[in-house]
Amino acid sequence: MNTMGDGTRAVRAGLPEPEQFEPTLPGPVFAAHFHLSGEPVGPYTYGRETNPTWTHLERAIGELEAPGEEVGTTVFASGMAAITAVLLSQVRSGDAVVLPDDGYQALPLVREQLAAYGVEVRTAPTGGDAQLALLTGAKLLWIESPSNPGLDVCDIRRLVEAAHAAGALVAVDNTLATPIGQRPLELGADFSVASDTKGMTGHGDILLGHVTCRDPRLTADVRRWRKVVGAIPGPMEAWLAHRSLSTLQLRIDRQCTTALALAEALAKRAEVTGLRYPGLPTDPSYAVATRQMRRFGSVVSFELADRDTAERFLTALRLVDDATSFGGVRSTAERRGRWGGDAVAEGFIRFSVGAEDPEDLLADVEQALHAAVR
Repeated sequence: MNTMGDGTRAVRAGLPEPEQFEPTLPGPVFAAHFHLSGEPVGPYTYGRETNPTWTHLERAIGELEAPGEEVGTTVFASGMAAITAVLLSQVRSGDAVVLPDDGYQALPLVREQLAAYGVEVRTAPTGGDAQLALLTGAKLLWIESPSNPGLDVCDIRRLVEAAHAAGALVAVDNTLATPIGQRPLELGADFSVASDTKGMTGHGDILLGHVTCRDPRLTADVRRWRKVVGAIPGPMEAWLAHRSLSTLQLRIDRQCTTALALAEALAKRAEVTGLRYPGLPTDPSYAVATRQMRRFGSVVSFELADRDTAERFLTALRLVDDATSFGGVRSTAERRGRWGGDAVAEGFIRFSVGAEDPEDLLADVEQALHAAVR
């Protein structure tokens, strides 16, 4: 499967061998328990530990994360369940971890919890590979590249090599890129982690996350954590996610193409400042991004003059939902500062490009900017 294109792989990923008169993708298995006589050594024993619907989805994600390789994927009830499973299965009181200080908004909550458990937490920005300076004695390095919401990029290979030399494991939050945009395991990471609520499933109707590892021991750690805390996805969510993967390449290619067109259009607007998109040749991260990313994602960030201007812009949009999250087929945008916790200006906009016709979306943004600037 390693020689197949991304679209072919996405359509076929994780499907069982064909059986006469059976569906291509079996329906969701709803079961709390399974027939289990004698010793409990079979693949399916109890619904908190294993489920056939998870198995198909986990195989599919693994085939996208590392084509042609044997890897272990574990699916979770949300992206945060996946993130905390990696951190809390690997670190203990007295260990040190390195986190980005400009990452996902919930990371400060994780930082507080780790500190409460006696873990030393060190933080540095994503840009400029600033985390390099904090690796001595660390147990684990957490990378988020591109970062959310600022879209900074770091040199993942460089950080991985330095972390491994220092004896640290490396996890990469790959939510913004998805496996068809960037493959952290190929860049040397030990864990590839994502909130599949976003681009992986792409319809804004499922909460899901995953962790993929090459090392079976790390996979076992993560799966044990899932079993202990019960952070499991429902079978219906897992089935819907697998179904959604078949359009992953189609969705992401359309979204990335339009995101670049939007970034190029915004770059010409005097009222727009702080524009970031890793695929834009003028972006500060472009050189690093092109070395490690195959697609640059659906999210564009920028700033308008102030809070009121940003709110007028969002109100004037007709084809874009004022909503949080990103990566869906329907475009969304929000004034990120409304949540607090992100070091962004009051007029900062995170814009997630959907699958609308590019000319329609760009026209909508243009009229909204005109309406916002009085």
